[in-house]
Amino acid sequence: MDRSRSSPRPAIYRFIVRPLAPTPERTAACWLDPRSAALLSDAHALGLNQVSRIDCADLFFIEGDLSEAELQRLAVELLSDPLVQTVEWEPISAHTGALASDTHLLEVALRPGVTDPVAEQMVRAAHLMGIAGVRQASTGQRFWVSGPALSDDTLTLLAGRLLANLIIHSFSLGEIQPVFPQPAQASGVIELIPVRDLSEEQLLDLSSERRAALDLHEMRAIQRYYQREDRAMTDIEFETIAQTWSEHCVHKTFRALITVLNPQDGESSAHRGETQVNNLLKTYLRTATEQIDAPWVLSAFVDNAGILAFGSAHEVSFKVETHNHPSAIEPFGGANTGVGGVIRDVIGVSAKPIAATDVLCFGPQDLPLEELPAGVLHPRRIRSGVIAGVQDYGNKIGIPTVSGAVLYDPGYTSNPLVFCGCVGIAPRGSHPRSPQAGDRVIVLGGRTGRDGLRGATFSSMTMDAHTGEVAGASVQIGAPITEKGLIDVIVAARDQALYHAITDCGAGGLSSAVGEMSSEIGADVDLAAVRLKYPGLAPWEIWLSEAQERMVLAVSAQHLPQLLDLCRLYDVELTDIGVFTGDCRLVVRAAGQIVLTLSNDFLHAGIPQRQLTAQLPTFSDQPTRSIALPADLDLAATLLALLAHPNIASKAPIIRIYDHEVQGGTIIKPLTGAENDGPADAVVLKPIGTPGKTAIVLSAGINPEYGKRNPYRMAFSVIDEAIRNAVAVGADPDRIALLDNFCWGDPRNPATLGGLVECVRGCHDAALYYRTPFVSGKDSLNNEYLGKDGQRHAIPPTLLISALGVIDDFSHAVTLDLKQAGNPLYLLGAHNPRLDGSHLALIMNRAGGYDVPQVSENTNRVYQLVYLSMRNFEIKACHDLSEGGLAVTAAEMCMAGRLGLDLDLGDPSDPTDQLACFLFGETNGCFLVEVDAHLSASFEARFAGLPLRRLGTVSAQPVLSFRTHATPLFNQPVSTLLAAWQSAE
Repeated sequence: MDRSRSSPRPAIYRFIVRPLAPTPERTAACWLDPRSAALLSDAHALGLNQVSRIDCADLFFIEGDLSEAELQRLAVELLSDPLVQTVEWEPISAHTGALASDTHLLEVALRPGVTDPVAEQMVRAAHLMGIAGVRQASTGQRFWVSGPALSDDTLTLLAGRLLANLIIHSFSLGEIQPVFPQPAQASGVIELIPVRDLSEEQLLDLSSERRAALDLHEMRAIQRYYQREDRAMTDIEFETIAQTWSEHCVHKTFRALITVLNPQDGESSAHRGETQVNNLLKTYLRTATEQIDAPWVLSAFVDNAGILAFGSAHEVSFKVETHNHPSAIEPFGGANTGVGGVIRDVIGVSAKPIAATDVLCFGPQDLPLEELPAGVLHPRRIRSGVIAGVQDYGNKIGIPTVSGAVLYDPGYTSNPLVFCGCVGIAPRGSHPRSPQAGDRVIVLGGRTGRDGLRGATFSSMTMDAHTGEVAGASVQIGAPITEKGLIDVIVAARDQALYHAITDCGAGGLSSAVGEMSSEIGADVDLAAVRLKYPGLAPWEIWLSEAQERMVLAVSAQHLPQLLDLCRLYDVELTDIGVFTGDCRLVVRAAGQIVLTLSNDFLHAGIPQRQLTAQLPTFSDQPTRSIALPADLDLAATLLALLAHPNIASKAPIIRIYDHEVQGGTIIKPLTGAENDGPADAVVLKPIGTPGKTAIVLSAGINPEYGKRNPYRMAFSVIDEAIRNAVAVGADPDRIALLDNFCWGDPRNPATLGGLVECVRGCHDAALYYRTPFVSGKDSLNNEYLGKDGQRHAIPPTLLISALGVIDDFSHAVTLDLKQAGNPLYLLGAHNPRLDGSHLALIMNRAGGYDVPQVSENTNRVYQLVYLSMRNFEIKACHDLSEGGLAVTAAEMCMAGRLGLDLDLGDPSDPTDQLACFLFGETNGCFLVEVDAHLSASFEARFAGLPLRRLGTVSAQPVLSFRTHATPLFNQPVSTLLAAWQSAE
């Protein structure tokens, strides 16, 4: 909309960008904004069926002295793509014209103070275009909502449930007024807390009021410190201690002294009677890694990420983090900054990020609105926001999202789990770790705002109906373009040896980053030097803010000019905020006065060890087929139902919105096969710039159904699954390292803690069995929701195991898709299927018992020989048995290769139970493998004495056929299998 003016003058302009309208050459189907259809579907899923249409547009607000020509350039060169979009602009004083009687206008924008990274880049881009008159910018969205007799109440409900997140957004029924950042200035207000004189009740009240999540023993330790110091405590000191001592940062439960009470009866345990475990992390996880003593492990449990040798000249780093609580209250921002945070973990070990992973756990997508707990976003809203957040960060920053999983369970309704991982590559030995006295404390990257306050302590607390209201400041907003500049600067600075130490500003912000980096040397920081986004921040807010895209470096004064030149080259802000002192104290100044002075001994070693009680779970193993099955069970229909189950069905709609090929290193991609839609067991990456054919293998294992029944066996099973998936594509089983992520409920509950103890013990035993060291990990506890009924609702006990392996020659890598008609198919490994905890039990709504799969004593040997068989090109296709058992595995191989299988199950004695368990029961340590027909004899000889069964042959006819000798069980065309498996698409 061209609105000419005689001369430029200061104004605010509204730009409205939407898809081009359909014409005879452009059909409506081609040019409809896909967001519109998705929003309408979600509105109906939420029960708002009176809404008949939702159209949307992007809003951009720009303030400045701009000519008409400059407005035109901004509209068509920066804010829209003329090929597929139309753009209108007008002064903010202009108003939208009349709408149809059944259409209503609704606009959404970010609240004041919430970071708007798109707006920041708009201003930057305008200046790069030579349009210096652009002063400020902000963004929003416009929605045209249609439907008969839509009331304001209905529109408000639609906005709050679907179109806006009221934690970070405001909305208007009509046009919204934009909000721009204001000039930044700190408040300088310091509060003194008379902690020396507080009673026990007052100490606990202080912890609660400031959301510190500290118990009475910890509060007493703080009180004793200030009694010795004989002074009051400042608010910034209290917040620093609370962050440093938070469960999120110091892992209090894993370091606790735990009294273990043995179950009265049931399955035997390693613990006999009442005993103690002093430090789960040390007793089990670190001990296993130390006993394995793999020479290719370069750093474990020390740095921001685990570091492994890769070839003779490089090292590869790997870290997986959780961002659960933030994603529950602001799904996009929570997942977005979860990705950004774990990328910074890898940058924090001086590595270049080359790949990202994500494992996501949500509540049921069809949950009725009336069953949604108070204060909780609907699982559909959480899923769409989380997936968009992952996609936004990875795609914009240019890092492929290559590996992951998506699971659904009612237990994740209030507490979604968002696991974000990152892999990096660096020259061997290029990561410095020791700040020197006299080094400057340098902050690189984004500016500091109020976003992300108390995120560390927030993540250590139980959520309830009011969490979103009180924890809104804990929400973080990502700016991936800023982080891309950080990567470029730090990789170059690393290669020029410009810093002595580096870490990221994650949980706790500068408090954590500077505090940890100076823990053995000391630092003196002036908050007046910290660059701010907006005014009014108190000193403790500047110090604790988890504003994103910031790194802290220890840099000698002589190297500062070179580092500053790099920052100018990549348009990254550098701020000198202090000095590393060498006096082993942390000192912070604001407004010319000292506002924090703490000894490192107290801050980092003064926390009392928690003393907890764990009641080990009682198990009573049930028979193998403890689930009653109907006598007339339709096996074919059961297979189709399993393929359509949300946990098993195709994830292609999610995977394809992620760029999994940027950087050009993915050899086996997350989708593979004849039509590139088969679910790969693992991915294979060849880092660009590394010599030879050595490649990285990434895989994962997760199974909360087993966690509900037997946490010890779950640990063994998910470690086996992660290793099995890696071996299935060709990884060397002698070169696999593991990362653990424990997501659990409240550890103060003895039964909850008992399950966690058993799970960690299972990790220890499985790691020793497979000789797979742990190199990093993370725990996320207190994943519970306190309902209005007063009851705590915990997530299923969940353990994610991520595996990083090595394949010496990627030309030996194998995929799951069937390759050639006439090749034999084998069932390899000890096939001991169980129905308890299986997906068959889920689709039949049968709870089942506790008899979940174990690992056979010969599993490790099987994996070793699979690796050798692949190196000899005997195996043409390989797929592990997991969710849905043998039948689903066979179906996925058929679908990926668009070929058929003719399989003979033998002669089971029980025509219903035994067949169903054989087909759909779940097990560990097993593969279906297609073998080159010319090499089958050598393959069979290799596995002599190990569990091996020839099931049938690959068929050119695309049909999956099961029979028992000459008696057909069922035949399913691959097209029918695909229709069920892709039903969610």
